[in-house]
Amino acid sequence: MSQSHYIHPTAIIAPGVTLGHDVYIEPYAVINSPHVVLGDGVVIKSHAYIDGYTSIGDGTTIYPGAIVGTKTQDLKYRGEKTFVKIGKHCDIRECVTINSSCQENTEVVIGDHCLIMAYCHVAHNCTVGNHVIMSNNATLAGHVTVEDYAIVGGMTPIHQFVRIGCYAMVGGMSRVTHDIPPYSIGAGIPFKFGGLNLIGLKRHGFSLDTRRELSKAFKLIYRSSLHINQALAQIEQQLKPLPEIKHFIQFCRQTRRGLMCLSGTEEELSELEDEEEHDVALGKC
Repeated sequence: MSQSHYIHPTAIIAPGVTLGHDVYIEPYAVINSPHVVLGDGVVIKSHAYIDGYTSIGDGTTIYPGAIVGTKTQDLKYRGEKTFVKIGKHCDIRECVTINSSCQENTEVVIGDHCLIMAYCHVAHNCTVGNHVIMSNNATLAGHVTVEDYAIVGGMTPIHQFVRIGCYAMVGGMSRVTHDIPPYSIGAGIPFKFGGLNLIGLKRHGFSLDTRRELSKAFKLIYRSSLHINQALAQIEQQLKPLPEIKHFIQFCRQTRRGLMCLSGTEEELSELEDEEEHDVALGKC
């Protein structure tokens, strides 16, 4: 092992583990599999446990009590070879569990620059994009996809096969059983959409023109009486063919579980629409 490593004498490292440069492993951490690969600058904190065919990208930190790469909880698992891949510069916080996948050569993927807060769970066959934030106790069932820059609030379970679109924000203590369209914001049980994630889009530099077009697209899906296919056709015909609009359309058309339904009274929806239109008119959103 390179002299640039720091490995505490109480840490347990299986023979054959691949270590990059400047890896830092704290007391009582356990790397139980020879198939683990740690990139440059990875930090494994005390009492973390890494197993299976797991790779961890440069600069990522695994915090105390986190368990990564252990056998899936899917009862269909029959011992096949599966993988966990965690990207660069992620923070996997205390007591997070990231299981391995199910079915031969499948993988669980966490992208770059993700923050997975304490006690979150990522199940088999999940794909999490880049710059995703999962707040405390958010849980992903199997086969969930979370696109780039999405935020999942605390204490929120995501049903299996559900997709969370890019730049979407799902509020805490929600129950998500269907797909959440990209760029949207919503929360609650029953779930209610509040429109676009306007603050998030502004913070990430989306132009006013793009936000206006996305607002129109969202309203055609959720604020009109059109069938979803009719609404998508109108979005294609009436709105500018921006990359964000194309992605919105593609996401909605590829849904397998259906889109999360809009709940709330007509009065509530009217108030939300008025607020969105007012902000757009003033250039605030």
